[in-house]
Amino acid sequence: MSVSEQHAGDAKDTDGGEPSPTEDLLYGVLRRLWPLHRTVVRAVEHELTGTGMTAGEHALLDALRAEGPRTVPQLARGMGLDRQPVQRWVNHAMELGLVVTAPNPAHRRSSLIRLTDEGTEAIRGVRESEAAELRQRLADLSAEDVRTALHVLDRLGEEFRQLADGSRMTPEETGSCGSSGKSGDNGTITPTSSHPAHKGRPAR
Repeated sequence: MSVSEQHAGDAKDTDGGEPSPTEDLLYGVLRRLWPLHRTVVRAVEHELTGTGMTAGEHALLDALRAEGPRTVPQLARGMGLDRQPVQRWVNHAMELGLVVTAPNPAHRRSSLIRLTDEGTEAIRGVRESEAAELRQRLADLSAEDVRTALHVLDRLGEEFRQLADGSRMTPEETGSCGSSGKSGDNGTITPTSSHPAHKGRPAR
């Protein structure tokens, strides 16, 4: 059966009032996202034990590693979060010596945040440890499986951002599958008032 035939069959199921097979699968994805997010945060926090970082600060450093220096508003938009929690993560990462401010040629009153050498080394060490875990635990997943998962998550992120913003665009108007959406649980990963000093990767 072709993709178009499958879609036509799904539409018939929907017209009859019952969820189509694709809709059932999409609801299954959505039901798993929240517990998956919480589980990933707990796993990341466990990996960061002894570093002084939280999962939010890990995400901050990883964004700076991938995208280069950014302002706090740019970081917040890219992470799909309000500015306040991102600013708290930046402040604490600065206390740990992981990031510093730098002049912003485009806007003198909005400094860029960039990684220090220690911050670069810290996120590299964490990512190497995570990569080793992923290779060991998810070796049965093919690259095509992962690409399909990314495509579905990107589309969900785009569509639900439009719903949250009260806007609606057709797939043709978006021009692609969309950029990946990120969400955060501020109550789970916002830094607390006291942390041990960053010492690099803990002994494993």
